[in-house]
Amino acid sequence: MARRRTSFIEDVVELTSRVPWWVGVVLAVVAYLILHAVAMREIAPATDLRAAGNMAAAQLFKWFAFFGQYLLSGAFLLGALISWLKQRKRTRLLDETTAAGKPAAALDMDWREFEMLVGEVFRRKGYSVAETGGNGPDGGVDLVLKRDGETFFVQCKQWRAYKVGVGVVRELYGVMSAKGAAGGFVVTSGEFTRDAIAFADGRNIELIAGDRLSALIVAAKSARATPAAPQSAAMKVSPVPKVMEPEKASPACPRCGGPMVRRVARQGANAGRSFWGCADFPKCRGIVPIDR
Repeated sequence: MARRRTSFIEDVVELTSRVPWWVGVVLAVVAYLILHAVAMREIAPATDLRAAGNMAAAQLFKWFAFFGQYLLSGAFLLGALISWLKQRKRTRLLDETTAAGKPAAALDMDWREFEMLVGEVFRRKGYSVAETGGNGPDGGVDLVLKRDGETFFVQCKQWRAYKVGVGVVRELYGVMSAKGAAGGFVVTSGEFTRDAIAFADGRNIELIAGDRLSALIVAAKSARATPAAPQSAAMKVSPVPKVMEPEKASPACPRCGGPMVRRVARQGANAGRSFWGCADFPKCRGIVPIDR
């Protein structure tokens, strides 16, 4: 389906609604102060033909600034309001699901609310989260996570009657390989088939079913929704520990001498095999093979 055309102001509102609400407020204030200063600036009268042309251009720009100081700052404020309402709704969904205390609570949500709930769980784990709703350029991925310079993809499946099959997991793995993601998660309020579990085994994909999701929601309830939030043992979800946390027996990086972490090759002839990679990746790309 072709993307619906939007105006510049609509794009500003949409983009601002995806960042923390206070960012939109700051942008609104800055935009108003700059454009207001331009709108109030005096224009020198023209003394010749060339000056008349410059004066006309300056007057036109001044009119744009006059209306823009209200339109642009208003767009930023509207985006900030939408962002605040989304955050409030995510917190409410988290509270309600925690109070219910069972996976069935997620089944009472629509698919959009389920994605918002899952996104909030990852936010409280320290990720930045972009909600694409499966309509973005990433092949049906519902959430795009970023942390420490690495990207993770998430597919959310709020299915009542069917188990999540291997096709969904295989599709996510294909997108991860094509886009170079460090890892991926498939989250469902139900269960996974044996084939799906077998396919994910040994790959950098984490399958999170209903019972596991409930435990993560409870843990997220007590965590702060900031990137600096500490992670408890219950909230450490593979593959993040495998990718990001140095291991005690890791060798020193042959390039920089720093610690190394165990990683999993995502593509090529060694796809699925583990190796030691520098913990300072991507600044340092030192690697050491793991003998089997």
